[in-house]
Amino acid sequence: MALTPGSHADFPVKPIRVIVASSVGAADDFFARLLADELETYYQRRVLIENRPGAGGLIGNTKVSRAVADGYTLGMVGVTRLITELMREAPPYKALGDIVGVAHVASITNVLAATRTLPVSTAREFVTYARVRPGEMNYASLGIGSASHLAAEVFSRALNIDAVHIPFRMATDSFIEMALGRVHYAIYTLPAALGPVREGRLRALAVMTPQRSPTLPNVPAIAEVGLPEAQFDSWSGIVAPKGTPRRVVEQLHSDIARVLRKSALRTRFVNQGAESTPDTTPDGFMRHMQEEYLRFQSIIKVGGIRPE
Repeated sequence: MALTPGSHADFPVKPIRVIVASSVGAADDFFARLLADELETYYQRRVLIENRPGAGGLIGNTKVSRAVADGYTLGMVGVTRLITELMREAPPYKALGDIVGVAHVASITNVLAATRTLPVSTAREFVTYARVRPGEMNYASLGIGSASHLAAEVFSRALNIDAVHIPFRMATDSFIEMALGRVHYAIYTLPAALGPVREGRLRALAVMTPQRSPTLPNVPAIAEVGLPEAQFDSWSGIVAPKGTPRRVVEQLHSDIARVLRKSALRTRFVNQGAESTPDTTPDGFMRHMQEEYLRFQSIIKVGGIRPE
């Protein structure tokens, strides 16, 4: 018999907790809260968000790895889970060895945002301008080894740009410095940079994806302007501790995919510069994370990136 909302016979029978290794308002937190609201209605059970930021995601990600593997503690993770492990000599968790994939939730657009004080209006003009000023340009990130740092590394290396890295603890601080012209550019997720871009404080030169984003339809894609080698996208997804019963993983995936297909939810994702991704299987999501792990491992090694 087909399941109806609230009719699940043996799961869940108590509240579900979703650990987010970032602060309130971050991309992973935003998607986790949207998903939790929908799942609460569907399950008729509480779905609680537990923010555990700190140490570059180390605190929250370790908590996910050490949770009881019964399906009642999940993690909303992104690229930070992989990078944080790769950046440490003896990490307290294994980025992929401690978890199983449940659902790829969102594909997130990144944007090349620049200070409006630069005499450029396109990504091509920016690259030309930066190439003839080695060591004079600088870029912001959310810390050494952060996804924004690696995105800028990929961009700089692919396009032969020599720029100085300036890490910040908060994106808002970097936006202030860019608005003042003291920091020249950054590559951030679109959900993070959307406000300053829409308010005109920063100039969006390109989205770092093969196609334009419906969120910023007038901003070209990096591939569109002839710089496909600089592409860099992000993602968020739900994972469970290793050992979680397969039937529970499959049910969670099915239920999450169901709500991700709702048109209202898809619209809210698009409005934040992301797309819901309900069609990726748990195994497919795990393969995606494995591919991403190898990609970031190479970026960190080639770039000689070390933690602070």
